[in-house]
Amino acid sequence: MNEAVTVILPPSHPTFGEATKVWAKIGLLSFGGPAGQIALMHRELVEERRWISESRFLHALNFCMLLPGPEAQQLATYIGWLLHGTRGGIVAGLLFILPGFFVILGLSSAYALFHETDWLTSLFFGLKAAVLAIVVEAVIRVGRRALKTRFALIVAAFAFAALFFFDLPFPLVVLAAGIAGYLATRLQPATGEKAMAAAAKQILADKPSVIDSSFPDGASSWGRTFQLLATWLALWIAPFAVIGVMLGFDTVYSAIGLFFSKMAVVTFGGAYAVLAYVAQQAVETYHWLKPGEMLDGLALAETTPGPLVLVLSFVGFMAAFRAPLGLDPLMSGLLGATLATWVTFVPCFLWIFLGAPYVEALRNNRALSGALAAISAAVTGVILNLAIWFGLHVLFSSVERFAAGPVSMPLPVWQTFQLPSFCLALLAAALLFFFKRGVVTTLVLCAAAGWLIRGF
Repeated sequence: MNEAVTVILPPSHPTFGEATKVWAKIGLLSFGGPAGQIALMHRELVEERRWISESRFLHALNFCMLLPGPEAQQLATYIGWLLHGTRGGIVAGLLFILPGFFVILGLSSAYALFHETDWLTSLFFGLKAAVLAIVVEAVIRVGRRALKTRFALIVAAFAFAALFFFDLPFPLVVLAAGIAGYLATRLQPATGEKAMAAAAKQILADKPSVIDSSFPDGASSWGRTFQLLATWLALWIAPFAVIGVMLGFDTVYSAIGLFFSKMAVVTFGGAYAVLAYVAQQAVETYHWLKPGEMLDGLALAETTPGPLVLVLSFVGFMAAFRAPLGLDPLMSGLLGATLATWVTFVPCFLWIFLGAPYVEALRNNRALSGALAAISAAVTGVILNLAIWFGLHVLFSSVERFAAGPVSMPLPVWQTFQLPSFCLALLAAALLFFFKRGVVTTLVLCAAAGWLIRGF
């Protein structure tokens, strides 16, 4: 007797318009920092729409983790490029930034005029608890697929320990994992064979997806590389020339552009990795901010969609607002924030469009399979560390840093445990795991519940 065989076909390729709507949705809902944003994209693009397979998603994420700048925004750009080429990458990356940028502009204007942010706490109280449940779900899903061997488990454990207990920068941790995986593959072939077998098993386990059967134009070549460099470097530099001609080259805008261009190249690890340095320079060297205002800016960035590095937009706004050079202060702040955002994110597109074709070419390179498997394992440890960090700040109103010798780790102040946040996180988990509600429904219900709790 013949048994029926169920064949799962890949979904149809989304049109550019359909993809644009999804990228806009992701941009509007991308709360919770990199952990929440990666979780949201995983759920939307891998689980629900099957635009990209699990293995391709992890492969792209591995590369983005090694780059300066916000890894989640670069991941969106990478996947947009895979779907619709350069225009797809530009739209995906821009829509990941723009909602949060416009919100930051509004909040920065209110802050500059009224110097008040307490009302944001009530507005986003339930939202953060919901994002925590989404992050936990992503850790479980990614870990279940990436940790197939004992070596992968060891790498993930070491990556988590290096980040959580020793506060090492995660690009360094991910790079070290890749080197360890490569060396293990060369010195112990059995380890490499297991890694390749696990990777092959993962690829076979992947459900058919859109990107499996499509690939954007733009094969690697010296001509393409030169064209990309010329185009994006010109875009990066253009605001300096325009503002210099109109307002002069020795202005606060030139200082903003040069300072944040430098930050765009060295911001490995996202906003938190450079927060202390930016705060020190903005307060003591440039006198753009007053002491403590950087933390207010971070609070604004944390409670809005988009990358946390949008806190730099707040700094650019305040710097130009306080030195308007004859312009209306709010208009000057808008110009400063736009300039800071431009020079921060234009390089992100350059890194992706320049490197993605080479990274895709290495996807089937067997010699590097061990390194890539180790990086996937380390990324699981990275996401777990981000999830715990975020969870501590959601469930406790005060988190301190314990330091002793090489150990540097966050510890909650136990007396500040927030029972309402814990209950809201449980509600979000129930909606996601048991009632199978979507992300939008979960966010809306938890935000409404949080508003009611804080309102009374």
